[in-house]
Amino acid sequence: MAQALAELSVPVQAAKEAAKRARQRRPMYFAQAVSFLLDSAILCLYHLAGTTDARVAVAYATAGIGWTGLMWAASEVHLTDRFRDHYLSVPQSLGSVTIQLIAVYLAPEVGFYFVSILFIVQGFGALRMSARQAASVWTFASVGLTLLFACTDEPIAMPMATPAERHLALLCFVTALGRCAFTGLYGSSLREMLYKRGKELKEAHARIEELAQVDELTGLLSRRYIMRALNEEISRASRSGTPCSVAIIDLDFFKRINDGYGHPIGDEVLRSFAISVAANIRTVDKLGRYGGEEFLLILPDAPQDHAVKVVDRIREIIGETNWDAIGGGLKVTMSAGVSQLRSDEAPDDVLARADMALYRAKDAGRNRVST
Repeated sequence: MAQALAELSVPVQAAKEAAKRARQRRPMYFAQAVSFLLDSAILCLYHLAGTTDARVAVAYATAGIGWTGLMWAASEVHLTDRFRDHYLSVPQSLGSVTIQLIAVYLAPEVGFYFVSILFIVQGFGALRMSARQAASVWTFASVGLTLLFACTDEPIAMPMATPAERHLALLCFVTALGRCAFTGLYGSSLREMLYKRGKELKEAHARIEELAQVDELTGLLSRRYIMRALNEEISRASRSGTPCSVAIIDLDFFKRINDGYGHPIGDEVLRSFAISVAANIRTVDKLGRYGGEEFLLILPDAPQDHAVKVVDRIREIIGETNWDAIGGGLKVTMSAGVSQLRSDEAPDDVLARADMALYRAKDAGRNRVST
């Protein structure tokens, strides 16, 4: 049942992600459509001033809105999600560059305005492109401009013969500057979004590290991290020459608790035991779940006789604890094996000796500490 639910949740999650991406792309297409409409309006004003043909404005608006609408439609039906760059930055930029180059050719009398728009297209597209992709778009635009300037006789210009044309030229460059500013703001929003996502990823990574470090049931260090702590304490003890002891603690007859009271009660016993031990050790001591009902306690700066006293005091506390709140008539005891680290000893060696001591305690009747 759980597997079936998990399988159903995968397409649902994918659909939510696709819808989220489509929402992210919509402002870009809207801004692009507004930009083409603005340019078309300026071309209409140039027509009224007697500079250009009305068909240029119509053709420019048709091409720009048509291209934007095509890309927008592909976005809404999630065709663009098949690509790594779901914004399709390169095709978008190449299409816009092509429209500007054709506009320069068809309306050379105001060609420098469309040339200025090329800078905006290149800058806006580069915000989401790799260096190689940006270079390819730049090459395409450069080749197109070379053909227009070097291979045609069209008088590419920016007319300013009349007051109307001078005012329109001012309007052209003011709106172009506005779009440059918008590009900068868009880039700033992208950086802010990347920073936010980076922060979220960092927090998620820290959370994963925390989950990996902590045993889910008891809240103690996991086996992996208690072993790492043991290696660190061994290295520190070797450098400083101070004693270090370890204890392997095992709950006596824990299988009987699980079988007699049920696993939920067994889990609660493990949690309560972990809390009790953690409350009765020093802050420098390290306690982790070694496996099942076994726990590993590391006692830095503690010789073996002192470690035995500490562990035996814990044993007495556990044995005297009233466990009736968890299970009626429940009695919990523990056995432990303690071993002090020897000079240049590997972790496996000191653990093997502590494990042997633990089995000695069990063979002697349990509910005791052995070395």
